[in-house]
Amino acid sequence: MASHPGSSRSNPGDSLDKLHASSHNVLDTARSTPEFRSMEHESKERRVAQTMADQTSMPMTIHEISVTGAQNIRRGFLDPILSPLISDSPNSPSNFGEVLAGLQTASSKLSGLQILREPPAVYLSQSSQVDPSTSPTDVDISIGLRELPRFKLQTGTDVGNGEGSAYGSLLWRNMFGGAEMLTLNAKTGTRTRSAYSANLSAPVLSNPDMRISLEGLASAAEKPWASHEEVVKGASLRFSWLNRQRDTHAVECSSAWRQITGLAGNASPTIRHDAGDTVKNSVKHTFYRERRDNPQLPQDGYMVRSALEVAGVGPLAGDVAFTKSELEMSGAVPIPLPGIPGRTGISIGAGLRTGMLWPLPLGFNLGGEAAPSRVTDRFVLGGPTDVRGFKLGGLGPHDGRDSVGGDVFAAGSVNMLLPLPYKGPDSGLRFQLFANGGRLVALGNRNRGKEADSRGLSGKAVLDGMLGAIGSVVHGAPSMAAGVGLIYAHPVARFELNFSLPLVLRRGEVATKGFQVGVGINFL
Repeated sequence: MASHPGSSRSNPGDSLDKLHASSHNVLDTARSTPEFRSMEHESKERRVAQTMADQTSMPMTIHEISVTGAQNIRRGFLDPILSPLISDSPNSPSNFGEVLAGLQTASSKLSGLQILREPPAVYLSQSSQVDPSTSPTDVDISIGLRELPRFKLQTGTDVGNGEGSAYGSLLWRNMFGGAEMLTLNAKTGTRTRSAYSANLSAPVLSNPDMRISLEGLASAAEKPWASHEEVVKGASLRFSWLNRQRDTHAVECSSAWRQITGLAGNASPTIRHDAGDTVKNSVKHTFYRERRDNPQLPQDGYMVRSALEVAGVGPLAGDVAFTKSELEMSGAVPIPLPGIPGRTGISIGAGLRTGMLWPLPLGFNLGGEAAPSRVTDRFVLGGPTDVRGFKLGGLGPHDGRDSVGGDVFAAGSVNMLLPLPYKGPDSGLRFQLFANGGRLVALGNRNRGKEADSRGLSGKAVLDGMLGAIGSVVHGAPSMAAGVGLIYAHPVARFELNFSLPLVLRRGEVATKGFQVGVGINFL
């Protein structure tokens, strides 16, 4: 019996379903491969980049800018910041990308003036086309500002570096509507009998990266390590700016009247010889580069600071003449641990400071004799924020019990910071292991009493003496100390409690064996 033709033949629909399912399986398999995913991701990134490029190149111009919340800011002060964005200005932005970049720059400048609570709020809206002066590409910008209080009063107490003190400060922001700042400070303490200062500063050309300041000060402070009291009254004019790398430069002209008075009964001959009044007129340049992740508790990065001061030369006049240069470098590197991802809080840091004071002939007498440096101008080395394990001013030349300072110095330190148990790498507390040392010498390493009796030094005598001093610093073994301690890094200052053990000590130098407390913002 003949069979039915359709009984042994497959259904065409079933074959199409199998073919369709097979193509889906092939596509799913291809999509699951890393190569396909990578190509798909790259294609998506290209589409997003193209969309952003199309948006940023879209024509756009700014018709007008309105500012709200600027009750105490002069319009003339804001014009240099905002006027370049208006379409009528030369080189004004002409597309969305340029408008966005210009607004970001203006917002950054406004925030950098230090007179606002928070970054400006920026709003864009389409300009009214009823106005015949507008074009289809015009937008209106509204900038909302929230000013900080104009007055800020602070009082408090400080304990550190062997001194307890009380202070008060008054800050007056935006005095004349141009981000000017007037700061008044007053301080009295166990060693600083009185210290008063007034500082008036303002940005230059509405640019927060350039600032000019005028300061006046008056202070009277005891210096027990040198058996006298120093009274200073002076004024300075300072211009500072940031370069493109965000490094700080500053040029300062200053004049100060200094007086060594209040001598102790056992003051040394060197201190007695330098007692009295001197006037210092100087020009100074400073440079500061900060690349550390946390200046108070660095775990990574580096810092460079330098200063060069010229006093009493040419028209500067005064009673003292010299050049004084200083260089400071520090850095830190994090230490990873096997099996622990991310930061461990362990780091090794090192620091170096060096300086030189070169006596010069006074005024325009360039070929004349140079007077030896004075106690008020020389370097002082040692202390809890400097070379730990030594008294304040404990290193270098001494006349009897008095530290009389030096003309050339070098100091260095190395430390390891370890996080405390259960605190973690983000805590401001650290356990410290350190070793530091330094050397401070006088010009030619001569006795200060003999040098004080000399009437002047020829250029050759200064050169020979300076070479001898540098040789003593380079080739002589430094005074050293090592120890352990605890560090607490506060946003305002750094606190250290160390136990130090002097290792190398020269005759006349004063060390500290045992606990030492340091409070400051700049540690070696």
